[in-house]
Amino acid sequence: MEISNYIEYTLLEPTASERDIMNLCDEAKSNDFYSICINSCYVPLAKQLLVGSEVKICTVIGFPLGAMSTQAKVFEAEKAIEDGADEIDMVINLGYLKSRNYVSVLKDISDVKLAIRKIPLKVILEISELNKNEIIKASEICLDAKADFIKTSTGFSKSGATLTAVKIIKKTVRNKAKIKASGGIGDFDTAIKYIDAGADRIGTSTAIKPKNNRRQIRNTKIYKDYIKTVLNSDTQQTTKNIKETYSKDI
Repeated sequence: MEISNYIEYTLLEPTASERDIMNLCDEAKSNDFYSICINSCYVPLAKQLLVGSEVKICTVIGFPLGAMSTQAKVFEAEKAIEDGADEIDMVINLGYLKSRNYVSVLKDISDVKLAIRKIPLKVILEISELNKNEIIKASEICLDAKADFIKTSTGFSKSGATLTAVKIIKKTVRNKAKIKASGGIGDFDTAIKYIDAGADRIGTSTAIKPKNNRRQIRNTKIYKDYIKTVLNSDTQQTTKNIKETYSKDI
């Protein structure tokens, strides 16, 4: 298990050109990133560029405000999947949440999830706009709506992810949903901190790579997942040899 498996390489700027998307896809392929995250107008192009690749396509809906109608979000999500998207990131309706109209928040998420069925749905909370209790409540609603991931931020508000928010979300959802930390994560060390705090994916516009030095990260979630994976395989390699092999890649 390497950090590349956690990376959703992101380009959501409104000025992003076709050439920018081509470069994004090339970098994602060369670095074996888990996915790219792009605006939905570029999903068909990315689908062509990533043919034969294992890199998935994630796109955003209701972005970046989340304040459009549920019907519009549903249509946008269905169209994105038709065009080739593998995962959907939708923005929660913050106005409904702030109004404590929790039924409407739930319906907004549930309707999108029902429409896309087994396609993974990530719900963006925009944590910079929420206090602790609101983050907890929003996370609970996401669970009730059967969301697959809870995502911290759009990257277009006051600030991005925080370790505190990721820990709050993790404590709330436990293992019932995954977490995507996004916004302001631009280097290897920071990404590792978020993964250790409970993040399962890292949304970043930076091509984060393992450091070239032989830095040991034996206490990190990445390392523990790697050891668990190898030990559960049919290999006869000892734990000592596994550690030696893995350390060469760090």
